[in-house]
Amino acid sequence: MSAPRRAVALVALLGTLFLLGGAGSASAHSAVRETTPGEGTVLKSAPKQVTMTFTESVGITDDSLRVLSPENRRVNAGDTEHASGRSDSVRVPLDDGLADGTYTVAWRVVSADSHPISGAFTFSIGKPSETTASVSAEPAVNPASGALYDIARYGAYAAVALLIGAATFVLVCRPASAEPLRGLVRAGWWVLVATTAALLLFRGPYERGTGPSTLLDPELVENTLTSRPGWALLARLALLAGAAVFLVRLGRGAAAETEGPEKEQVRPKPVVLAVGGVLAVGLAGTWAAAEHASAGIQVPLAMTSTMLHLLAMAVWLGGLAALLTTLHRSETLLSAASVARFSRLAFASVAVLVLTGVYQSWRGLGSWDAVFDTSYGRILVVKVCAVVLLLAAAGFSRRWTSRLTDAEEPLRVPVLETVGARAGGGADSGPGASSSSGDAGESTSAAAGDGSEEKPENESEPTSSPGARRGALRRSVLAEVVVGVVVLVITTVLTGTQPGRAEIETAAAEETAAAGQRTASTTLIPFDVGTPGGQGKVQIVLEPGRVGENTVEAVVIGPDGGIATVPEIRLSFTLASQKIGPIDAGLTNKGGYWGTSSLNLPIPGTWTMKVTIRTSDIDQVSESRRVKILR
Repeated sequence: MSAPRRAVALVALLGTLFLLGGAGSASAHSAVRETTPGEGTVLKSAPKQVTMTFTESVGITDDSLRVLSPENRRVNAGDTEHASGRSDSVRVPLDDGLADGTYTVAWRVVSADSHPISGAFTFSIGKPSETTASVSAEPAVNPASGALYDIARYGAYAAVALLIGAATFVLVCRPASAEPLRGLVRAGWWVLVATTAALLLFRGPYERGTGPSTLLDPELVENTLTSRPGWALLARLALLAGAAVFLVRLGRGAAAETEGPEKEQVRPKPVVLAVGGVLAVGLAGTWAAAEHASAGIQVPLAMTSTMLHLLAMAVWLGGLAALLTTLHRSETLLSAASVARFSRLAFASVAVLVLTGVYQSWRGLGSWDAVFDTSYGRILVVKVCAVVLLLAAAGFSRRWTSRLTDAEEPLRVPVLETVGARAGGGADSGPGASSSSGDAGESTSAAAGDGSEEKPENESEPTSSPGARRGALRRSVLAEVVVGVVVLVITTVLTGTQPGRAEIETAAAEETAAAGQRTASTTLIPFDVGTPGGQGKVQIVLEPGRVGENTVEAVVIGPDGGIATVPEIRLSFTLASQKIGPIDAGLTNKGGYWGTSSLNLPIPGTWTMKVTIRTSDIDQVSESRRVKILR
């Protein structure tokens, strides 16, 4: 397999592995700050509405809040709407005359940064009761729809880097022949069009948590087209249409400007650079308008920083792909001047990446504690390590670029002529034939008729040949491309992860809300020992359901719905993630129920509660449920 094909295969394999490994559902980027009624509360009278307040602005549909009765019947009296004009608060009115019992609220909204979140909670009227409504909400994102949506996101990031980076390389670095890069530019444009269209179609199922079969559902398509993420995707398609016209005209102009025996690229006109820059900034803006930068603190500054960060990434990584392609596929040797121009462009891109990356890291983390205590912080650390490797590879490339420039500047870079231009006779092919590239000190000379290079007098032989230097440059650039793919994938994963600042604020908000709302945890567990009359339910009330000392009451309800007595009930708690337990609650018969007032649970978390009901000397059954213990 040739070197170019090995390079392409390696990059494609690495990208595919990361795509398959990282195409999971995006983390929640907003959280519930407060609910009215509060989770787990018992009200004396029926409420008129249910209200939820989140940690940031959320998008809703008419069906975002569904309130279900104990019999699993909807009791919404109207559509979900924002409360009092607040974008972070939603409410839904309830039917009049609600009966006593436990009600379930299932909710689904979209965070300001376009990621869907969902959940459920319960409240009771009069007293808690058995309910057939599910208290656990469906996943926020359907696994199949989420995977397809994430793959399209990865593809869009790679495509915009290829499109902007390759086009910038042609315009700024001005290689002698742009022909090998036209395929890269076309591939970047087509892939970006395809992934943007896919994102538009999969946005509806992604938000609603439905399967891929609903991607053409008219209601979902309409919701997408009228949402902010949908507007951003439509704007991206419009900009790509303009980019297509720009690239076609640029290609024709370049072909006309490079005609002739010299085949030398000329400096593009300022208006060409300006139009290309506007299109690139516009494309970057479609990402900034729909992701992390559009929510949180300092939104205008954050969006500007995100656009600069994306553009610098595209220019650097896409430019590396263009450089690697030119080094391997171009029939015309790449001049040292072009390589030096890209070296300066890459250095400027790295400077922008560092500055914007520092700001975005501060904005996303907020504190040093978030670096290792949050998913966002840990992924960011991995990205920083990958960037350090990328900079190391770039350092090797700059070293070989410097050697290549120093060695070739007095010799000029040989340029292969078109068929017949030199060999057809009549054309002077001696060492005196040279052409100017339009930049001082960056001219190139034609190859001598015998293929040799003329050396200035007293010029000492370099320690390595230009061919060896070019081979070393190819290898270092290939290393940059491979590590660059890793950085690009990690960046895409990072955009789908809740920022550390938001994660910490969310945890604090949940704890504060729970502190003022939750006073007890009630769990109703069916059981059946397998004997006649040996089935029923056990209701376990854990109060206050927090770290420290708790009171437990366990009541057995027989098959006839009345209170039943049993010889023994045992209850234990285990926190497997911390290797704690089982902790025996030590229940005793209180006359009609089993209980204790001295259950001590040391740390917060989701514990496994195991209850064993013995109905006779030999008949017993054990059931387990998960219960959340708050701080």
